[in-house]
Amino acid sequence: MRLSCLQENLNRGLSIVGRAVATRTTLPITNNVFLATDQSRLKLIATNLEMAISCWIGAKVEEEGAITVPARLLTEFISSLPSDKIDISLSPKTKTLELKCARFEARISGVDAKDFPPIPTVDEGITTKVEVEALRQGISQVVFAAATEESRPVLTGIDAEFDGDLLTLAAADGFRLAVYKLPLLNPVSQKTEVVIPARTLAELNRLIADQEEAIEITVNPNKSQALFRLKNSELVSQLVQGTFPQYSQLIPQSYTTRAVVDVAQFLRATRTASIFARDGSGIVRLVMTPGGELTPGKVTISARSEEIGDDVGDIDAIVDGEESKIAFNGRYLIDVLSVLRESQVALETTNPSSPGVIRPVGVDNYIHVVMPMFVQW
Repeated sequence: MRLSCLQENLNRGLSIVGRAVATRTTLPITNNVFLATDQSRLKLIATNLEMAISCWIGAKVEEEGAITVPARLLTEFISSLPSDKIDISLSPKTKTLELKCARFEARISGVDAKDFPPIPTVDEGITTKVEVEALRQGISQVVFAAATEESRPVLTGIDAEFDGDLLTLAAADGFRLAVYKLPLLNPVSQKTEVVIPARTLAELNRLIADQEEAIEITVNPNKSQALFRLKNSELVSQLVQGTFPQYSQLIPQSYTTRAVVDVAQFLRATRTASIFARDGSGIVRLVMTPGGELTPGKVTISARSEEIGDDVGDIDAIVDGEESKIAFNGRYLIDVLSVLRESQVALETTNPSSPGVIRPVGVDNYIHVVMPMFVQW
């Protein structure tokens, strides 16, 4: 193996695949990154056995070859080099990778590429394309609502339902539910529902940050793996096995009070209240008061802790219906308000013990349901 490439390209490629390098593993080779020549490009792969990221960078290839080397060591060395051409050569006998750049050179002991776990190929099943911006917004508005502990593995994933030309993403952790609908550029031939690990979609969201072309998604026929194909990289992931809960019945169909508020003001007031809510199990209380003929409606957001004190904040609101009281975990409100792009949001409630529903005003493709906290008023 002998090739040359630019330091900045190799550095970028390693930072892309580096997110998939295993951290805690019983298989030491998954701490390595796989390097191989691929026509006139250099291919990099890393995997933690749950997902694998492949990336291709331009290179001048003089001799074919493949090797795996410790990912962290290679990444740190390459990122410390000047922005210049890097010459890479491999000694097949000693499995040593030699790198030269400007006045620096290094030798890194590698492990045979044959020992690297095979990367699954997903080339049949349902395939569709989705616009980057729509997918990025969809992931960021649901991924935080997935469960983090493994007691119910299916809830650590995001339910993805491909139906015609619509993709519905849903996440729930038992306390909240987020559902986002986005259009598919190519309709799918058959309705398919899979559960994608939330970690995978969080990584995908980082990968597509500077991507402009549409992303191709393929789900294999037995629904065990999904492939996301970008311009110069690919992410293949295992899917979570199990049935995602039927969440449609968790979404309240009616309300007795609906308050429309400014997202930024609501977020600021909730953050302020959360400072006082830390000692009081995170409880933030909301009172929605309809306006009179001359006075605007308002939402009063408060928190109190026996030890440290209390705080109260008012924000203007357009309130339909009767006065209503409800309490939430402040963090859950902050999580959802932080990812909304719209300037106004509607909060719909029925009674203090029923879920609250948050809907951005002006769009109908996102809904967020939060379970209330029980408090003494």
